[in-house]
Amino acid sequence: MTRPLRVLVTGATGTTATALLPELRRREVEVTAASRNPPATAGIRSARFDWYDPATHDAALDDVDHAYLVPPPLDPDPAAAMVPFLERARRRGVRRAVLLSASIVPAGGPAVGRVHQALPRVFDEWAVVRPSWFMQNFTGDHPHAREMRAEGTVTTATGDGRIGFVDAGDIAAVAARALTDDEVPGEDLVLTGPEALSYGDVAEAYSAVTGRPVAHRAISQQALEKRFSAVMDPSAAAMLARVDGLVASGIEDRVTDTVERVTGRPPRSLDDVLRRVSGSAAR
Repeated sequence: MTRPLRVLVTGATGTTATALLPELRRREVEVTAASRNPPATAGIRSARFDWYDPATHDAALDDVDHAYLVPPPLDPDPAAAMVPFLERARRRGVRRAVLLSASIVPAGGPAVGRVHQALPRVFDEWAVVRPSWFMQNFTGDHPHAREMRAEGTVTTATGDGRIGFVDAGDIAAVAARALTDDEVPGEDLVLTGPEALSYGDVAEAYSAVTGRPVAHRAISQQALEKRFSAVMDPSAAAMLARVDGLVASGIEDRVTDTVERVTGRPPRSLDDVLRRVSGSAAR
C-alpha cells in the first residue's frame, strides 16, 4: 500500500506556514512542521529545525517527499544556508520544493532571489511563491499593526506608491496546490490581492472597518532607515528602507490573476481580512 505524501513545512510558526498547515491536513497528506520551536499540533509531526544548524536537518527530512521552504528572516544571503540544505534534501529523496520568496525579488535577484535561481538546478519539480506584502501586516503582532492600534498611524517611506496586498490564507492555498497537485501549477507564482492600494488607502480601509482612526505618516527613506536602525541590525534596516523606496517608485503597483487561476476563487480583499479579524486582532 502506498503511503500518503509527506510534506515538510519549514518556518512552521510563521505567517504563511501557520495558514498552510491546515490546508495540507485537509488534503490528507502527512506533515512535518519544522522550526526552532515547532508547534505541537494533533496529527502533525514536529521537528526542531534551524537553517544555521545542519545537525537539525536530517531529522526534519525523514521520509519527506515535498518541502515548503521559508527563508530565514532578514538574512541578506540566505542562499549560503539554504542551498546546501536543498542539495541534502534532494539526496535524501525530496522530489519537489516550493520556495516562499517575494514579488519584489526576481530569480537571480538579491537575497532569496539567489535561492530561486538555484532551485531548477537541484530539483526537477519546483515552484516559487512570490507574494506581495501581507494583509496580515495590519493585524496581530506585526509592527505596522501595533503602531496602528497604539498610535493611530502607519509610518512608511512609500509615499503614494501602491501595493497589491495579499491575504496569507490565499498564499497558503496557492502553496498547498503547488505542494500537492500532481503537476506544479506554474513555477514563478507572483501573488497579489484584487487591487493595488497605497498605505493611505490602507489607513482609510482600516479606519472604516475597525472604527479606529488611522492615518498614513509618510517619511523619507533616510528617516525610515534611522527608525529601523533603533530596533534591528543596520544592514537589515537599510535593506527594508530601500524596499520602501522601491515601492514609492511604483515597482509594486500591479495585480495578478494567480490566486484565482491556481485556486479557482478570487483573492480576498483587504476589507474582507479586516472584517474577519475586527472582533479580535485588529481591535
